[in-house]
Amino acid sequence: MRFTISSTALSSRLVALSRVINSKNSLPILGDFLFEVSEGRLNLTASDSEVVMNTSMELNDADSNGRFCVGNHDLLEAVKGISEQPITFEVNQDENIARINYQNGMFSLPVENAEEYPQAQQVSEGATTITLSSQLLSDNINRSIFATAQDELRPVMNGIYFDLTPDCLSVVASDGHKLVRNKIFTVKSEQPAAFILPKKPASLLKNVLSKNGGDVVIRFDERNAEINFEDGQIICRLIEGRYPNYNSVIPQSNPNQLTVDRAGLLSALRRVQPFSNDSSNLIRFRVENGVLQLDAEDYDFSKTATERMNCDYNGMPMSIGFKGSSFIEILSNFDCEQVVIQLADPSRAGLVLPAEQPENQDVLMLMMPMLIND
Repeated sequence: MRFTISSTALSSRLVALSRVINSKNSLPILGDFLFEVSEGRLNLTASDSEVVMNTSMELNDADSNGRFCVGNHDLLEAVKGISEQPITFEVNQDENIARINYQNGMFSLPVENAEEYPQAQQVSEGATTITLSSQLLSDNINRSIFATAQDELRPVMNGIYFDLTPDCLSVVASDGHKLVRNKIFTVKSEQPAAFILPKKPASLLKNVLSKNGGDVVIRFDERNAEINFEDGQIICRLIEGRYPNYNSVIPQSNPNQLTVDRAGLLSALRRVQPFSNDSSNLIRFRVENGVLQLDAEDYDFSKTATERMNCDYNGMPMSIGFKGSSFIEILSNFDCEQVVIQLADPSRAGLVLPAEQPENQDVLMLMMPMLIND
């Protein structure tokens, strides 16, 4: 079998697929890429047994159809070093060798039988289907994934929760201390359904979805999800279990409302945070008479920092503590000019919202307060 393909096009696809492959695999062949040539197109697949990602690309030419597997590391390193040019694969499956020829040289690698490559688990016939634009899905994953947990005792918290209702699709992530909830009003279903997408396929999607890549179609049942996007597909096993009732922890009435420049507050927090205690990372927010004051202190090392900035505030004077690094993460995952911080009292969760919501969406982030000693 012989086929020719662009070196940079192949390299970019292999780099994306390589993120699926683990350094240690239960089956040695899972350290390989699966190549499938059919009707002038090349289908590439990578798997870790729970996540399968494949992508399709056009070939310059091919003399026949066929399938083979080749180790990921050596091929990826070799192809990455080749400048843009056609490269030709000559695969001899009797000798189990692939010879790759390019302008100034060639290299050869052993190949393995594609029949040994494990098949992906398919989604059942009665699966639920969601369709949304790639940019919308990418934005929501980017906005949510930082809030997922790393909790072996509660694995349901380690993924992004997609909650489809008659009103909207809610995309939720939480680690118990912070929470992100994005409502997408253009996606809804009279038949409620939900799934928890693990962090790894979510990260893969974040990297491969393009801003103008058309629609993404997600089909899911109780165990698996199949996500089809431009020139590719991810099939993954879902996290099984019941996601907590996230709506019950979102306060319905936080009357004290603070509006502040997002970039200004983010910069101030980054300057103040290094002076906070390393173990607690506590930063005190004092707000009164249109002034927000940030205080950090670490008396063990005689360090303190204070910074003030103007804001628009319509509530009672308040002093509330938040974890500095988490608040920085929250602000970093907005792309608006101003944010609104809604507070009730120093013991209840604070809400952070964009001053202007994205079209047909409702974005909300929640931050649990920390105890402060006045």
